[in-house]
Amino acid sequence: MEKFSNVSGSSVLVPSVQELAKQNLATVPQRYIQPQHEQQMLHISQQPNTATLQIPVIDMQRLLSQEYGSSELDKLHLVCKEWGFFQLINHGISSSMVEKVKLEMEDFFNLPMTEKKIFWQTPEHMEGFGQAFVFSEDQKLDWGDMFYMIALPKHSRMPHLFSQLPLPFRDTLEVYSEKMKDLTMDIVGHLAKALGIEEVEIREIFENGIQMMRMNYYPACPEPEKVNGLTNHSDPTALTILLQLNEQQGLQIRKDEIWVPVKPLPNAFIVNVGDILEIITNGTYRSVEHRATVNSEKERLSFATFYSPREDAVIGPSPCLITEQTPPQFKSIRVDQYFKDFFARKLEGKSNRDNMKIEHPN
Repeated sequence: MEKFSNVSGSSVLVPSVQELAKQNLATVPQRYIQPQHEQQMLHISQQPNTATLQIPVIDMQRLLSQEYGSSELDKLHLVCKEWGFFQLINHGISSSMVEKVKLEMEDFFNLPMTEKKIFWQTPEHMEGFGQAFVFSEDQKLDWGDMFYMIALPKHSRMPHLFSQLPLPFRDTLEVYSEKMKDLTMDIVGHLAKALGIEEVEIREIFENGIQMMRMNYYPACPEPEKVNGLTNHSDPTALTILLQLNEQQGLQIRKDEIWVPVKPLPNAFIVNVGDILEIITNGTYRSVEHRATVNSEKERLSFATFYSPREDAVIGPSPCLITEQTPPQFKSIRVDQYFKDFFARKLEGKSNRDNMKIEHPN
């Protein structure tokens, strides 16, 4: 079988924004200025109700309890249908583990450039430090650096990345990777139950799945209103678990044509439905566009763990959810081919999900 890392695309090499920001610039270089910001959407301060709109909170302990399990499951089901995003509290990952990840990831981004070079992207592979989905020299860039890699299955890891990470960060990530996998499988199991999908069907495609990790560093910016931290998109994967490293706001989700800022709760993960889950649930659960903004005062760091079915699985609407009234909304495709198609295109809105849609005659 083709190694999954060979499927996950390449990106044009670009300068480090973290290093650029150290120069205390008064203005942003032209290559980072996004022209659509002038007319794109209302500025947050002018939008109605964003102060009161908040993504819902799901309590894992309630989900697992005899007493509240079914009402929390109903809530989870509704949240995935209507929001596609939630904050997960009482998730069972110790606060000391989370703190360790945060501190060591911050140290990793603060390594001198001479040491970071070992982990930089190459022209052939998107994994490593850099930016994703850059296909041309004149493409507009995001105001942020990422470190991206495939963590699972282990045979798909890039030899020069995971195994070369500095200690103790490497060992911490090894543990964190397993914990994130277990947490994802728990959440997916609950979602299958809420939908009436056989758990064996869900486990069959998700066991030994693909786990990707993306660490983001968004430096403070002299003209934050002119740039994107991360372009608006929906995640191509099944489920994303995001850890915010500091209290700095920046993540926004698109809800009813309004950009809603996410206020991270302490000791919570931000979880969202990806395109693959929208496909499997035949559109019952929705992947939602989101973006990252930046500010002029302080950097923001976040760590997203993405999980998808195993590379040789076929994804398509679950047979349990197909009826005469609800015909399949999406095509079926092998996971490795799905990602090959995804990485070949620019990151933009929900174009990836739209590419999978079946057009039904009226």
